[in-house]
Amino acid sequence: MDDWTTSPVDDATLALFRFADKLTTDPSTMTRDDLQSLHDAGWSDEAVHDAVQVISYFNYINRVADALGVEVETMDRRWGRAHSDEAHSGL
Repeated sequence: MDDWTTSPVDDATLALFRFADKLTTDPSTMTRDDLQSLHDAGWSDEAVHDAVQVISYFNYINRVADALGVEVETMDRRWGRAHSDEAHSGL
């Protein structure tokens, strides 16, 4: 998925994507209305809590990695297997 705003997902998932985008890019503007939008889309309190935890953790760990200069892995993980230049070259 290259662009979540045009992805063919259901309304509940789209509401979660909007919430995640706002929490990631402009967290200081989050309001009760943002939470309500998830409830209105059918998300339970538990699901919203879990989503906030996951979104926040990814934001946290990405900021830590950026601050410490962690390099992006060169391997590409697909279908449950690790593919990398080393794996293909026999190393």
